[in-house]
Amino acid sequence: MDISKIDKNFSVEYKDEGGAVFYDVRNEPFRVYGLYDYKNQDRFKRLPDEVAANVSQGVKGLYLDTAGGRVRFSTSSPYIVIEAELSGAKEMVHMPLSGSAGFDLYEDGELSSEYRGSFLPPYRPNGVYRSKLAVRGGRMRDYTVSFPLYCGVKRLLIGVAEGSELGPGREYKNAHPVVYYGSSITQGGCASRPGNSYQGIVARRLGLDFINLGFSGNGRGERAIVDYMASLDMCAFVSDYDHNAPSAEHLDKTARDMYRTVRAAHPDMPYIMMTKPDFRKLDEPQSIERRGVLFNIYSEGIAAGDKNLYFVDGEALFRGPYREICTVDGTHPNDMGFALMADAVCDALTHALFDKEL
Repeated sequence: MDISKIDKNFSVEYKDEGGAVFYDVRNEPFRVYGLYDYKNQDRFKRLPDEVAANVSQGVKGLYLDTAGGRVRFSTSSPYIVIEAELSGAKEMVHMPLSGSAGFDLYEDGELSSEYRGSFLPPYRPNGVYRSKLAVRGGRMRDYTVSFPLYCGVKRLLIGVAEGSELGPGREYKNAHPVVYYGSSITQGGCASRPGNSYQGIVARRLGLDFINLGFSGNGRGERAIVDYMASLDMCAFVSDYDHNAPSAEHLDKTARDMYRTVRAAHPDMPYIMMTKPDFRKLDEPQSIERRGVLFNIYSEGIAAGDKNLYFVDGEALFRGPYREICTVDGTHPNDMGFALMADAVCDALTHALFDKEL
């Protein structure tokens, strides 16, 4: 049954009213963030091809998902249209297409960003589609469009009303991004829209650019990905792959190696270690053991004089009376779960990047 035949509010059809002029986001004045060398690639990617191939088959199957990608621009247009060519959409029973294969739109202000709507994909989101949102228009306003979390994007055009002004959009506060590494939770599973991943929420609250290197089921701390991440220019690093390490022993070895490698390349950069948020009764002993592994590495770093090392305790993330409704399946956060994760990461990054400047 097609619910849109019963309730028109669920229809996502785009009606071409004409008059829109389309621009490729790879070109000026648009600025794309969170994706690798976007002006020179045939499609949008999170990693160089050779790095993805050298990490694992799993990462090779996920690095074309555009989690964390954003395009920023400004326009006076009363509406914004996207024309997107998608490929490799992941079909999941526990994550809506609006998050896995959709785009969302925010109007960026001086102190905050406001959600203006979602560009919803068709039910089978492979191929080209268009979607349109009305905005306030009338004068130049700054916007951010977030890319899909679990889908590839070959091409993205932005359409605005003919005669509208265009500009580069608002700049982020940080010259270099925060780099996040981890699991499906890091990649954004299972946010209802791309901007509701915890990194997206942090970016809007603090005005921080970021790169999302979460690889669903495949964040295992391999040497190839560690060396690549250590080579990046970044203002902070967040290690969030507890969930994908196959054992506490594996986590101990790889997390310790990751910390040493990244810290050697960035001696004074804030480094945040996170443990998995979904402590459950059945696996609580294992969760406690894994948390202990990361806390020990953290404690050793602090004892050795590392003044920019931070620890985020996963057990404390899904807190309060709504603890039991923070996930869709006992593991992957919903929007509430991601908001609570963002609270903790915001606290750590605020202290690390801003409080010390005062």
